[in-house]
Amino acid sequence: MEMKAPATIPYFLQEQVRRMIVDGTLRPGQPLREQELERRFGTSRSPIREALRLLELSGLVTHAQRRGFRVALYSEQEIRHIYQLRAELEAYAIIRLAEHSDLAPLMVDLHGLYARLQDCRPGEGELDCLDLTREFFNTIVLLNDNRPLTAALSKLTDRCEPLRHIVLRREVTPIAQVVEGVGRIVSALRDHDLVRAAAVRREMTEAFLTVVVRAYAAEVYPEIVASA
Repeated sequence: MEMKAPATIPYFLQEQVRRMIVDGTLRPGQPLREQELERRFGTSRSPIREALRLLELSGLVTHAQRRGFRVALYSEQEIRHIYQLRAELEAYAIIRLAEHSDLAPLMVDLHGLYARLQDCRPGEGELDCLDLTREFFNTIVLLNDNRPLTAALSKLTDRCEPLRHIVLRREVTPIAQVVEGVGRIVSALRDHDLVRAAAVRREMTEAFLTVVVRAYAAEVYPEIVASA
């Protein structure tokens, strides 16, 4: 179905293509043909190209001379680096909570999110589980009021978004494992043990990475995974 872009705004086109990448309409490694996107969105080449350049800056799209634009295709090492860096920055945000004299309001918010997380059930609560977990750590990050940190994490989260949806399509999210990890962080923060809370954040990522890597391989290389 063709869509009309309002005033051919590149940012509108960027968001539309981003959604298609995230939900799997555009698959990892798939060429992004500018003529096809022109027809789909009813616009000219220039704003399409600008939108793709913006997506390239976010890491969701790659560009090679003579080959054009493609949806980013990650290696296992890249996936690990993205998730580990995000965990390290969130662990840093946890450690920096030491600069705040009163964490009581934060703990109220985190306890509320943890309570909602505990209500997530396998088979129906996977998306809520991942959303609440992200909100939990975002709440900690925002309290730091650190713009470079927030910007860096925002970009990493954008790169994780397609992977997150692949996990939802391909795997059963380990809800119990996620809830247990967040619970350990809440407990550590309650005890004012920021180092332990940061360490748990890193451990959660290492455990979840196995699921992400397996799901991505099944999405991108189904024949290889099936024959393994």
